[in-house]
Parts: sequence; C-alpha cells; structure tokens
Amino acid sequence: MKRTRYTDEQIISILTEHEAGAKCADLCRKHGMSEGTFYAWKAKFSGMTVSDAKRLKTLEDENAKLKKLLAEQMLDAAAMKELLAKKW
Repeated sequence: MKRTRYTDEQIISILTEHEAGAKCADLCRKHGMSEGTFYAWKAKFSGMTVSDAKRLKTLEDENAKLKKLLAEQMLDAAAMKELLAKKW
C-alpha cells in the first residue's frame, strides 16, 4: 500500500486553511502536492476533525483485520469441504 507524506492531522490542517479562504492552487504550491490530491483529500476528509480522522483510521484497520480473518476462515471451510467430498 502506498504511504503518504502527510499525516491525517496535516491533511486536515491544509483543508481548514482552504475553508478559511486560501486558494487551492496556492495551497498546492505551498505544500508541494497536486490539485488532484487536494480534491481527493477533500472528498475523504472534508468536515472532519483530527479525532474523527483517528477514529476512521482505527476503524479501517479493524475492518481490514476482520476481512483477512473472514477470508482465512472461508479458505479453511472450502478446504474442509473439498477434503470431505473426495471419495475414498
């Protein structure tokens, strides 16, 4: 997974600068990012506080962990069905 140069706190602070009246092009130039990145962040983090972003990150990590456990469980179940379906 690609890592970001900016933390969630930094991203939210950049978005609050924009909400305060700074122009998108100026912010992108100042922080060294593209406008596409800015708008992707805006779609994901707009209206959030830092605590909301931390909670979102925690929930995403937990969701990924649960999906991995489910996939492993389904793989085990499929292997058991295949083993039991064989005729001796």
